[in-house]
Amino acid sequence: MSFHIWRLAQQVKVRQRVIVTAITYFRCVCTRKSMAEYDPCLVAPACLYLASKVEESTVQTRHLVFYIKMMCSDDKYRFEFKYILEMEMKLLEALNYYLVVLHPYCPLLRLLQDAGITDLTQFAWGLVNDTYKMDLILIYPPYMSALACIYIASVLKGKDTTSWFEELHVDMNIVSVSLVCFQSLMILVCRRIYPLALVCKSQLKNISMEILDLYDTYKIDPNRGL
Repeated sequence: MSFHIWRLAQQVKVRQRVIVTAITYFRCVCTRKSMAEYDPCLVAPACLYLASKVEESTVQTRHLVFYIKMMCSDDKYRFEFKYILEMEMKLLEALNYYLVVLHPYCPLLRLLQDAGITDLTQFAWGLVNDTYKMDLILIYPPYMSALACIYIASVLKGKDTTSWFEELHVDMNIVSVSLVCFQSLMILVCRRIYPLALVCKSQLKNISMEILDLYDTYKIDPNRGL
């Protein structure tokens, strides 16, 4: 359904932040509610509609309905706008009316600039985009995902970031940088940009492994993205 949200969002032409917020809402609802009660085919456009309002890039429901009908021949995707509005109310309840979503993009840019590797911005940004095809946004703080993407990007692009991590009070014990198994052990304690952040080595390793497993599952080169 994440892909369906991306496709629909491209048709209605909303900002990327709207898309990733909508995907976050969708994944959050899926973890809290039964899909027998909340039809994912209806939840997806309703999440996009709600996210567009939250991120101040409102999309009219009639436009959503028009593009859904244009994109999808399957009747299960065809809904009248009143059903989207009704589902929006259910989403608000399912999300406990908490609609603020913090994304990894802002910390990613700050960390890349601090590390002096802004030339990796586009590649690392693409990695962050792909993390929304998983549940990482629900499990880890945004800066953790950003750090994992920077680490993966620096390894794949041959950038030595060891000294930068050391400046951030990072103790790195790299066992192997093989892209097959990516066996890297890291202990991160970020005290300069995120003074209260304690990053567990196993957590960062898990994030990196999950991202790489995603590419391995779909047999995709991380340099190309999904």
